[in-house]
Amino acid sequence: MSTTAMILAGLAIVACGVGYYIYSWFQVGPVTVASDASEAERIAAVDRWIDELFEKFKFNGGVLVVRNGKVRLSKTCGFTDHIATQRLNEHSAFQLASVSKQFTAAGILRLAEMGLLELDDPVANHLDGFTFENVTVRHLLNHTSGIPDEYMKLAKLHRKSIGDVLTTTKVVELVKHYSKAESAPGDLMEYSNTNYVLLAGIVETVSGVSFEKFMSEELFQPLGMNDTRVWNLLSGERSPNQASDFLQFGTKRLPHTIPWLDGVAGDGAVFCSLNDFVIWDQFWYGNPLVSDALLQEAFKCPKLNDGTKSDYGLGWGIEQKCHWHNGGWLGATTYIARYPESRCCVIVLDNSSNYFRSKKIVNEIENALQKSTTGAANLTEPEINV
Repeated sequence: MSTTAMILAGLAIVACGVGYYIYSWFQVGPVTVASDASEAERIAAVDRWIDELFEKFKFNGGVLVVRNGKVRLSKTCGFTDHIATQRLNEHSAFQLASVSKQFTAAGILRLAEMGLLELDDPVANHLDGFTFENVTVRHLLNHTSGIPDEYMKLAKLHRKSIGDVLTTTKVVELVKHYSKAESAPGDLMEYSNTNYVLLAGIVETVSGVSFEKFMSEELFQPLGMNDTRVWNLLSGERSPNQASDFLQFGTKRLPHTIPWLDGVAGDGAVFCSLNDFVIWDQFWYGNPLVSDALLQEAFKCPKLNDGTKSDYGLGWGIEQKCHWHNGGWLGATTYIARYPESRCCVIVLDNSSNYFRSKKIVNEIENALQKSTTGAANLTEPEINV
């Protein structure tokens, strides 16, 4: 064998070795549980498995399992930030990324309950100068508005006019002046973060207060969700219990820099703890703030103009036995699934940029709990949002 051939062969071996190491790093092993295991045994198996992932630097976050309003598992492993001096606990508030959308939808439902708007109101009734004809609040909620998901692109194109921080108000103005519809309202379900920033703008114009203040005073405080808040670059200091996102690879942890885009809300920006998610799960079964009739609107599959139905309600992905959502932003990877028939709720939150393992971790947990949840959400399909 020539010297050149030997070098190439050596490089190929090294490349295979590096590739296998990277592949192995992003893998997670299965949760070991017997097929006839009881719920308690399944919960215990998940508990042990999460500890193992943390010890291998493959998970930093929290897992919650609730049935009938009672906590079956509330588990946190890891740290609140890259400094790794403070441990996560059940009151640590994680950034929820797109799981925040169901909170925004609840804010709109609260406004409807208060008689300040209706779901089928034209958006132009609440946002002055809104140029998209026939787009309703409901269209924004279920992603059938035809408004493209481009607010970040528009903000970058008009960076000089934005100033130091992109805000919800500035997004509304960008959409009004520069965005063009990709389809007629009700034609298609096209996931659009822009829709939910516009919804936050509607909350502010209708209520007369900031989105953060409205959500706190009309939802979080009355519900006793004391760890939960909307937080972005306009909010000032972080709460003492608020976890930060970081990048982890083995023992190495690096902080995420919060970008200038993070002055908006609606599509994200809610921080919530495992403790408060117990309350949040029960909120959707009935509460004194939003009528049962309005709550059920969140879980209806919208009928499109051609008569087919979409599988996205108001801030929730809708499956036959499961209502769910996921999200990802900076270091946050988040997931919630509710199973109304069995009254079970599963939540997985991570603040360590665990994107490549997140679906596998969720799948393993739900498969282990499958007997309890009576069927898991199919996350082998494309995510709602990452």
